[in-house]
Amino acid sequence: MKTEHVYSRRWAILAVLCVSLLVVGLDNTILNVALPTLVRDLHASASQLQWIVDAYTIVFAGLEITAGSMGDRLGRKGALFAGLAIFGAGSALSAFSTSPDELVAFRCLMGVGGALVMPSTLSILTNVFTGPHERAKAIGIWSGTSGLGIAIGPVLGGWLLDHFWWGSVFLVNVPIVAVGLVAIILLVPTSSDPAARRADSVGTALSIAGLGLLLYGIIEVPVDGWGALSVYGSLIGGLVVIAAFVVWELNCDHPMFQMSFFKDARFSAANVSITLVFFSLFGALFILTQYLQSVLGYSPLAAGVRTAPVALMIGLGAPLSTAAVRKVGTKVVVAGGLLAVAGGLAILTQVTVSSGYLPVLAGLLVLGLGMGAAMAPATDSIMGSLPKEQAGVGSAMNGTTIQVGGALGVAVLGSIVEQRYRDHVTRGLAGQHVPPVAFHYITSSLGGALAVASHLPATTGGLLVALARQGFVNGVTFASIVAALVAACGVLVAAIFLPARVQPAAEGAPGDRQVSGTAPAQAPETAVSTVAGPEEASA
Repeated sequence: MKTEHVYSRRWAILAVLCVSLLVVGLDNTILNVALPTLVRDLHASASQLQWIVDAYTIVFAGLEITAGSMGDRLGRKGALFAGLAIFGAGSALSAFSTSPDELVAFRCLMGVGGALVMPSTLSILTNVFTGPHERAKAIGIWSGTSGLGIAIGPVLGGWLLDHFWWGSVFLVNVPIVAVGLVAIILLVPTSSDPAARRADSVGTALSIAGLGLLLYGIIEVPVDGWGALSVYGSLIGGLVVIAAFVVWELNCDHPMFQMSFFKDARFSAANVSITLVFFSLFGALFILTQYLQSVLGYSPLAAGVRTAPVALMIGLGAPLSTAAVRKVGTKVVVAGGLLAVAGGLAILTQVTVSSGYLPVLAGLLVLGLGMGAAMAPATDSIMGSLPKEQAGVGSAMNGTTIQVGGALGVAVLGSIVEQRYRDHVTRGLAGQHVPPVAFHYITSSLGGALAVASHLPATTGGLLVALARQGFVNGVTFASIVAALVAACGVLVAAIFLPARVQPAAEGAPGDRQVSGTAPAQAPETAVSTVAGPEEASA
């Protein structure tokens, strides 16, 4: 396949990449609605449920930089194919698991596949779409797909559980993966770093251990609290290992990741922006799905459907941001997007026990539009600031910031809601003669309080439900304020550090790092020389 042929089929290639990304992204959230079913059918304990959810995220994020580096060295098409095949095999095995421990193990296998798929999709995109305008448009579509996968997971999961058994949330991946593998063979070109050095085994080990420990500690926060040994031990250990990774990479003659990339304000500020965007999205969805079910009384499927507008707005905002960047520049679009995210979160501070769905809908619409607007140009800034030969590692860094930002959002906002809820309920029960076991269940979670209330006389139970729901809403309100302030900090980062506009460098230069005060000129849109089709190079 000649480079001209690759270029002529670039949009079909993008479709394959987006489908691969979508199926991997769905698995971040599709499982959540199936957790109560797993308790009933697999007899999973609370800790096992946590591991079923978290095993995928920890392995995914922990391996992503390593997987991106591997794709740069050995070939990105091969990494994408292998990752999708591993993900499909893990999905099929997960669907027919007979115990919680089996399911955890197969979720880890899915995480390995996801870590190979996500950076490969973005790095292949960057090498196929070499013209800066079309690359920005393609990344807008890619970004919209990434957000869609995360946001529509609960809707699809709820629908599948209404019609099939719990394993269907995994088995649905298999036919999509099969079609994707055939399309990869037929359409996707391979590319790699022609000057790739030997593998950095020490850097690989340090990055996996450091990110794995850090993610584990963050994920444990909503369960064990910030003061638990498992939390601060993992967080401190992760930070120490990551510091060792940085030192090693700075002194290694064949580093897997060039730390000098962070000297580029465009690269660093864009990564911070991506982190804060997903902090807001994951955190907001985490608390809102509970609010919709436990406060407003919606079923899991109904709650999932009512979070879908955020996905629609992400899908709308990401492609539209391309045209906006051409008119007003990256700085204004990313900062404006983060400002809209902050505005959407500010709207969510207006939810009450009796406010209904309307303020949630308004907040999600504004949040989703802002996220789509900010995410696409920020991702383009990351990829455009790097040499195309390092596209795998660059896209892996982008994916890692998504996972870390999302996990932080759930941990921080979840902890705020939990603490506010506990304080409110404890004050409300002061002076009441509540048995210790019942008090523990009531103060541990809103769900626990509702369960206790269902066994009490109607009047007493009604008072407890009102107290518990108000405490949870207090937590949602304060968490939304904190999240809005975090997004506002992102506005400042984007406004200060991102360039107004970027003028593409000459063909063959590292990325398109030149900063200019004028609109970027269109570069010649020819396929990059490191791209080859299946007839010219093996995956």
